[in-house]
Amino acid sequence: MAKQIVRGFRGKMADWFDVSKDIAVNVSLKGPGVWDSCCFGLDSAGKLSDDRYMVFFNQLSSPAGEIVQTGSGSDSTFRVNLSKLPAQVDRLAFTVSLDGEGSVKLATSVSATLSQGGESVSLNLSGADFGEEKAVIAVEVYRKDSAWRLAAVASGFKGGLPALLSHYGGEEIAEPAPPAQQAAPPQTSPPAQPAPQQAPQPAPVPPPPPQAQPAPPQPPPAATSAVSLEKKLEQQAPKLLSLAKPLKVALEKHRLTDTVAMVGLVLDISGSMSGRFADGAVQDVINKTVPLAVQFDDDGNLDLWYYGTRPREMPPVTLANYTGAVPPDWRILMRDLGYGNNEPAVMKLVMDKCGSSSIPAYIVFITDGGIDKEAQIKKLLIEASGMPIFWQFVGLGGSGYGVLKNLDSMSGRVVDNANFFALDDFRKIGDEELYTRLLGEFPDWLKAAKSKGIL
Repeated sequence: MAKQIVRGFRGKMADWFDVSKDIAVNVSLKGPGVWDSCCFGLDSAGKLSDDRYMVFFNQLSSPAGEIVQTGSGSDSTFRVNLSKLPAQVDRLAFTVSLDGEGSVKLATSVSATLSQGGESVSLNLSGADFGEEKAVIAVEVYRKDSAWRLAAVASGFKGGLPALLSHYGGEEIAEPAPPAQQAAPPQTSPPAQPAPQQAPQPAPVPPPPPQAQPAPPQPPPAATSAVSLEKKLEQQAPKLLSLAKPLKVALEKHRLTDTVAMVGLVLDISGSMSGRFADGAVQDVINKTVPLAVQFDDDGNLDLWYYGTRPREMPPVTLANYTGAVPPDWRILMRDLGYGNNEPAVMKLVMDKCGSSSIPAYIVFITDGGIDKEAQIKKLLIEASGMPIFWQFVGLGGSGYGVLKNLDSMSGRVVDNANFFALDDFRKIGDEELYTRLLGEFPDWLKAAKSKGIL
């Protein structure tokens, strides 16, 4: 039986496959250019700590044949036996990257299909789902609660394979660096030395990672992520560039520069929010939250929900579309969702999507108050306290925040999974102070969630 999944989907592998037997993972991209598929075998920190589990055209098998690649670069199949993977391999990321000029947006199709016997699960996209990226993480298979799960990531990287290697703690952090780094190691094996000097193409791909990887993985991410954020904003959203520095300061203050997390934004669109939509305050909230997603998020997207009497998940917000995240006809959306404010309904949607995430989910929840479903909200926060979700509630120029003002004293939770503060307006507080307040309790929750086995 064939099942179609979409970007953001998560589910248990055992629902479709026998994880003790071989599963085929086909990664295919049809479009101009030379494309190479790769499977990264990552540890619990999401890093390539053992380069032997990077399976690609130059290394077609993992040490014991747990992962074996066949097929061409743009249409490759990986035969995977999850039950044979060593304990330190906690996640498999299946990617495809471009060698040379071009981008994913020119592709006619991008797909990933997992199959075994008569069962298959497929993610099907096109170049229209991406921008100028040169690499794509298609799907990930990861361990959680002793079970293997599937995530349809479908995220792009502008820098191609070098960006993927840097993201996973590999050696290639800046493209000019690899030739110089390769010059020293080949002294003991001269035949391998000419390749790096002859052409730049080998630089983005191993053999460099196997030789130099053990030392760099920990130092580079902090510097790379900060530079990457500035470059992404400068290139894709220059109007947001001024936010990079204050966000960097807040991240360093809270020791979050290396953190990877899903980022979501929940926006109140009840009738009382009309003025804040009309004067641009809501768009300003989105503008200042998008850089957090670019910094934290595993796919660079900001998940977005609106809620009134009814909730609705919207298309992910990116640097390419953030200016339209508040629809020009927002009054129609407000009418469609109803003029009340039903926080429990949208919280359930967030929990359904993020509750089984393999990485933390950081949710910024904007409301102007008038909260009257206190018992339901409390019950859901208690339920969600065992999930990898942190709720940062922010009051926007309203009143009647009820249960949100008493989060610190709420009992019955596995960990303290929520924080609240109120503002008159996002624009009346300095950006550095805003990010410092937004991120203030997130590190404590991360530590507590890890100690309780939630992460």
